[in-house]
Amino acid sequence: MTPFKIKLDPGKAIFDQVVFAATKAILGGALKPGEPFPSVRVMAKDLKIHPNTAHKVVQHLIQERWLIASPGRGTLVATPPRARSGDRKRLLSDEVEQLVVEARRVGAGLDEVIESVESHWKTFDTLKPVPVGASPARDETLEMPARPAPKTGSSGGRE
Repeated sequence: MTPFKIKLDPGKAIFDQVVFAATKAILGGALKPGEPFPSVRVMAKDLKIHPNTAHKVVQHLIQERWLIASPGRGTLVATPPRARSGDRKRLLSDEVEQLVVEARRVGAGLDEVIESVESHWKTFDTLKPVPVGASPARDETLEMPARPAPKTGSSGGRE
């Protein structure tokens, strides 16, 4: 069973909605480091999305270091990765600007926007989040394995 749900918003890409829901579930503690992540087949069935979309979501979350593909164990939830250097700037400038523009478009006042942000912030606080970038106990460490160095040789890297 998939421990998160989505409300399909026709104006947004399904892929983005599922990535957001999975990320929120990990940060909120519904999915904990070391736990198995739902298989592509299960996620597609539970969320009523195409299996190719579910596969792309899993691959994206692996690439972004939210999940770990572990041979013999399946896909596991990783310790939430630290934010990249540009993430904070992008959020506080670009995405806040989009929020302000949309709020002005629908006639929402600054007080309403702040109240809504505070409400969402408080709701998220009650989810007992996993600390971002925190190091779990030694037995529970789920770091991404180092990528092997590319092979080089007389065949130009091909064998």
